[in-house]
Amino acid sequence: MRATRKRLCSALLAAYLLFSLYAAYSVFLRPRRPPASRGGPRQPQRLAREHSSLGNEEWNPWEGDEKNEQIASQQRYETNLQMLKNMKSQQEQTDLKVQIWGKAAIVDKRCHVCTKYSSSSSLFYVGLYLWQHILEGLLEPADVPAQWREGTIKGGKTHFSFITGPAVVPGYFSVEAENVVLVLNGREEAKITYATQWLNYAQTLIQTRQLRHVAIVLLGSEQCNNEWIHPYLRRHGGFVELLFVVYDCTWVNEEDIFQWPLGVATYRNFPMVEPNWSMLRSPRSYLCNFLGTVYKNSSRENLMEVLKQDGLDKLCWIAAREQWQPQETNESFRIYQDALLQSDLTLCPVGVNTECYRIYEACSYGSVPVVEDVMTPGKCGNSSIYHSAPLQLLKTMGAPFIFIKNWEELPAVLEKEKNMSLQEKIQRRKKLIEWYRHFKAQMRDKFINILENSFLPNDKGG
Repeated sequence: MRATRKRLCSALLAAYLLFSLYAAYSVFLRPRRPPASRGGPRQPQRLAREHSSLGNEEWNPWEGDEKNEQIASQQRYETNLQMLKNMKSQQEQTDLKVQIWGKAAIVDKRCHVCTKYSSSSSLFYVGLYLWQHILEGLLEPADVPAQWREGTIKGGKTHFSFITGPAVVPGYFSVEAENVVLVLNGREEAKITYATQWLNYAQTLIQTRQLRHVAIVLLGSEQCNNEWIHPYLRRHGGFVELLFVVYDCTWVNEEDIFQWPLGVATYRNFPMVEPNWSMLRSPRSYLCNFLGTVYKNSSRENLMEVLKQDGLDKLCWIAAREQWQPQETNESFRIYQDALLQSDLTLCPVGVNTECYRIYEACSYGSVPVVEDVMTPGKCGNSSIYHSAPLQLLKTMGAPFIFIKNWEELPAVLEKEKNMSLQEKIQRRKKLIEWYRHFKAQMRDKFINILENSFLPNDKGG
């Protein structure tokens, strides 16, 4: 019995020794297999050697994954960058580049106040109202008499460039766009002769494929005698696709012929006026103003007679003269601006045409235009047929003016002014200035949209 126990204990001891030897072999002597990788098979022996060669740097078992991710990230970045470049390239292809030639001169012999210029710099440009007041572009250099002035802006899809000055002569400047807006003066025969030179130059560029599209902004005749431009219009077999014409022209159809505002007298360097607290809220010293020439046998003579009744001329800033003075000083221009700023109303009698610079200049200073709403002689339309004429553009845009048919109505208008409170006048000024700002913005958008719809036929400007 004792022997049996002894053999059993010996067997257990032998088994324990064998197990201990196997365990020691497995832990210390048996080669290890590489652990399973998260992203695929690895080479642990090579990594171990690399690890040992790095000295004290910590071994990163996921270093390969990180490098792969960096490479993938760089590829994604380069792909996105290329996509952006392609999008920009496509955008540039769909954008419109338009060059505006603003050489056309305005010299109005009936202007009420003119700044003195030398004969060599007496060329003024209707394009300045389009560029500075409507499109709100800047010009370099800022000096008005400079021989060459230019500027660039972007509106909508259109990149505009503008050039003006006495040095802008047909054939002697760089044509930098296939699309051109040419500003012309058709007021009188001498200006028409000069305008046709520019039209013939543009036609040559069309024929030689240097230009693709041409539009015209025309300071038309005050009697609307604009037939001379007919042969140049595409509708009559010419090359001019769009015509923007000043004054109530009966040709206006809102398809290819559009009415354009006369605007302020930029030839006198009339400024871009920014409203301030005083302009809007301060009491004004005068009920009305009129600074200008009184022509013989005109309604202006009737206006002067009405103002003298009951001393109404004492309530208004009146500076009438019998003859137009072609050269005046900067001081006289400052006086004119002060009259607009210090008057609640600006009297706007008709001249050769109902529309005049004074209307827009009064709006700039919050002085309500009192407009003589009568049709002048000529071909601008018959008010019995064209019910919104004259000034149909301004009326269509809801101009908050005072329209009268006869100056005999003026005393009642001024009597009403006397009874208005300052607060009522302040609200009216705000309304007028805001309307004029909105008017210019609408004309800007309309101008750009018309060009894009016509000059970008593939997508219709959309």
